[in-house]
Amino acid sequence: MAELKFEIEKKIGVIGTGSKGWNKEINLVSWNGRNAKVDIREWDEEHEKMGKGITFTKEELISLKNILNSLELENMDI
Repeated sequence: MAELKFEIEKKIGVIGTGSKGWNKEINLVSWNGRNAKVDIREWDEEHEKMGKGITFTKEELISLKNILNSLELENMDI
């Protein structure tokens, strides 16, 4: 299996801290030399180990933003 290569091109923000003490972050990440995508996942402090995550293209991120903006979070039982 080939080694996974990544480069965090821009740190956008921390959403919270998970049970392992890792930060759940939003970053702009290039995977295996490809164009960077917005990435949400947990990272250790050194950004050497990571949890499973999800990546978004710009178009997908715009769709997600529109969906989240339409939610009335105050009225949700979450």
